[in-house]
Amino acid sequence: MRAIRAFLLASSRQRFNGLGGYDIGMNPSRAVYLGLRRAGIDFATSVPCVNLQELLGLVEADPDIIHLPATREEEGVGICAGAWMGGRRPALLMQNSGLGNCINALASLDMLYGIPLLMIISHRGGRGESIIGQVPMGQFTVPLLEAMGIPHLSPSPAEAEKAVAEAWNRAESGRCPVAVLFDLDFWRSL
Repeated sequence: MRAIRAFLLASSRQRFNGLGGYDIGMNPSRAVYLGLRRAGIDFATSVPCVNLQELLGLVEADPDIIHLPATREEEGVGICAGAWMGGRRPALLMQNSGLGNCINALASLDMLYGIPLLMIISHRGGRGESIIGQVPMGQFTVPLLEAMGIPHLSPSPAEAEKAVAEAWNRAESGRCPVAVLFDLDFWRSL
């Protein structure tokens, strides 16, 4: 297991182009991971999603990021709030169906008390979705974020590293949650 983690971490670093950035054609999971690193994220909690699998492996393998899996997304919101109060830079990695689970925690904890949170969200339920149960929340994700006043963006793989880092900066400066949505096309691009 350690060998696999070391390989994932090493391979994510191989594509540095020497110009202060990484190759545009890199794997989408690695681009998101490098955005987390660029933002200085040092704490992550997650609820698994098949699209996040490789990203979670990279986070888990990184000795500079504490990764604490959660059983539910609202639990992840609370864990990240505690991590931030303890001096960490937290991120919550989840599927968009989990956004529905954590609405109250986001509103009554992070938004009420001005706690920054970077949410990396696998946006299921759009074009190409094979699981019909993902479609309703896929349609409601963006309107729900907008109704709550939570800033959100959906970068391409080429923009992902920079967008993730900028999303954390916005969360920290605005003392609010910020969501970065990655749809099926994002995860399937290479």
